[in-house]
Amino acid sequence: MNRNNTTRHACPSSCQGTLAKLTGLGLLALAAAAGVFAATSSAAEEDAKTSDASPLYGVTLPKGYRQWQLIAPAIEAEPLNELRVVLGNAKAIQAYDQGTLPFPDGTILTKLAWKHVQSPEFAPASIPGTATTVQVMVKDSKKYAATGGWGFGRFVDGKPADLAQHQTCFACHQALVKNHDYVFTRLAR
Repeated sequence: MNRNNTTRHACPSSCQGTLAKLTGLGLLALAAAAGVFAATSSAAEEDAKTSDASPLYGVTLPKGYRQWQLIAPAIEAEPLNELRVVLGNAKAIQAYDQGTLPFPDGTILTKLAWKHVQSPEFAPASIPGTATTVQVMVKDSKKYAATGGWGFGRFVDGKPADLAQHQTCFACHQALVKNHDYVFTRLAR
């Protein structure tokens, strides 16, 4: 039978009512199932939103961050062996342009990182290989007062890294760049 053609079967009048009731019940069951699915999907979406936040800080990947302006690229030596770029939202760019320290609340910095590999077309060049992390710093001096005003997020494949990794963020920034408002990256000119 061709799937696009429908075949009508003759049904005695006695089964017409039963067929109508079954069809109605089937539609009702389908509607109920759709409602359960929608409720489950909504609950799952809420759980996903919660689980997409970094432990300790609650930082998430900002919308549209890949379209933000470049602050600076970097090459990370072994053992990480990464190419990195730091991007900033409009507040970050304005602060960098004006040399504002500390950075104002609302500043967001994102660092995208990839393993660097040799270009197959041009041997002297290193190019991005496998993506490793996206790291985020969010400035909110009240919310993150205990960590220099910054909240941190480290994400692998769009999901936050574990608690242990997030526990190292502020300690490293505090030890090495406290005098630059806990930010490593300088504006590339």
